[in-house]
Amino acid sequence: MINNNLAKYLLCLLGLICVMLFAISFGSVSIDIDKIIIHLLNQFPGISLNSNLTDTEISILNQIRLPRVFLAGLVGAALSLSGATYQGAFKNDLADPYLLGVASGAGLGATISIVFGVHSLANSVPATTFFSFIGALLAVVMVVSFARFAGKDSSNLLLAGVAVAAFLTAIQTYMLQANRDSIVQVYIWILGGLSTSGWDEVLLIAPYVLICGVPLIMLGKYLDVLRVGDTEAKSLGINPTKIRLTVVLFATLLTAAAVSVSGLISFVGLIVPHTVRIVFGSSYKSLLIYSVIIGSAFLILADVGSRILVSSQLPIGVVTAGIGAPFFIFILATRNNHA
Repeated sequence: MINNNLAKYLLCLLGLICVMLFAISFGSVSIDIDKIIIHLLNQFPGISLNSNLTDTEISILNQIRLPRVFLAGLVGAALSLSGATYQGAFKNDLADPYLLGVASGAGLGATISIVFGVHSLANSVPATTFFSFIGALLAVVMVVSFARFAGKDSSNLLLAGVAVAAFLTAIQTYMLQANRDSIVQVYIWILGGLSTSGWDEVLLIAPYVLICGVPLIMLGKYLDVLRVGDTEAKSLGINPTKIRLTVVLFATLLTAAAVSVSGLISFVGLIVPHTVRIVFGSSYKSLLIYSVIIGSAFLILADVGSRILVSSQLPIGVVTAGIGAPFFIFILATRNNHA
């Protein structure tokens, strides 16, 4: 059984690598995949092969293609893992990474940076990235604080999330009405994007994916117990409230990091976990790992699609919403049929 699971993981990883190579090769300047592989091998110590790449092609790979593909992979993994975790914590298959006001908090933060014309901070960190990250975290702090004040029922988190999201969205709308010249910039950010001129965004999100992702995957076995019920979990010596709060906080921090570098990319955290359940089963011990791999591949392909559909590049949030909305309707129809 272990070997069978390992084989499936390796097969998925191989598929992810193929998707990455395809995405790296695709663009206005087509680059052969074999040359890309040689170029990547040359990055390892002691390897020096002739890739036959021109200086222009090397610059395109190092400064545009590779950072963009890695960024898409990390954001896709983060949103998919967060979505699967939320669904397990709240025992709701329709939960998504933006459940606790992360999207509205990040949107307000980005709006503040754009309206007040703050472009960059120390160490060349984009101000929009920084402000959206802080906004997302503040939104979650508000939600958790209000929920704890109301009581220990996990449904209070959801209700507090709805209220805080509405409040922060109202502030954002007021600011945009008072500063209409900033509406287009904010709108572009909200639709999501993975444009990058280097590795800064990748380096910003990578530590969060590692620091939050590993504990979440390790806690997957407890999410399987929570599926049975809180009473059963307590009988096994597990504190459901503590586990639920821990995984929600890790998942929210991970979502905030993803949103800060990519804007609001919808439905990824909903589509991928459901697809994984259908194909690989519903055990969270494996579902979370598959969600990371499949989520990376999905968003990389969606990014390629955003470059194919419109010559001027379609916002990636439009692509994921176009796929996710029908998928969401399918999920609802399936749930009603089983009811």
